Amino acid sequence: MKRLLISIVAMFGIAGGAPAMAIEEPRFEVIHVANNYEIRRYEPFIVAEVDVPDDAGNAGNRAFRILADYIFGNNEPGEKMRMTAPVVSDAPRRDGGLATYAFVMESRYSIDTLPAPVDPRIRIVQKPAQIVAARSYSGRWTEDNFLRHEVSLVSALTIDGLAMRSEPFLARYNGPFTPWFLRRNEVLVELEWQAR
Repeated sequence: MKRLLISIVAMFGIAGGAPAMAIEEPRFEVIHVANNYEIRRYEPFIVAEVDVPDDAGNAGNRAFRILADYIFGNNEPGEKMRMTAPVVSDAPRRDGGLATYAFVMESRYSIDTLPAPVDPRIRIVQKPAQIVAARSYSGRWTEDNFLRHEVSLVSALTIDGLAMRSEPFLARYNGPFTPWFLRRNEVLVELEWQAR
């Protein structure tokens, strides 16, 4: 079963720590803060997503090139769009299957006004409002680093009696030239949430 995605968009191409201008992120409200995570209510948003073979650690590079090509003008009518953050993907587990990567589209677009992709591999998907648990961490984009924080988040949610609605997934907010210790990464998982 394909892991569900949220979110959100791309910044692999942004070098260094803080960018020169603000980068748009999906809109959300923090509705609960726990020791190991926070719970967010995301507003609806649109993503462009693509599936790529998850092999030899190159899936992210391939997906980024496809999606970046779309927002940099390979669309109808050839419009250049702005980068957003983060890049969202399935959990980094190389099992030889397909991995899904997504860019969140700028909030100024609707489904009706968003430029149409030329590349047939790209899907445009409207995501509904959703409740998400998020655990932030820094460091390299390795499977081991992700798994350590995934286990911590899932354990905390289990202890707190919160049911997951999706498999955990990864959000990366910085470009590849950002030093590993300054990177902002998140493990995210959609929740079955009842107001408390």
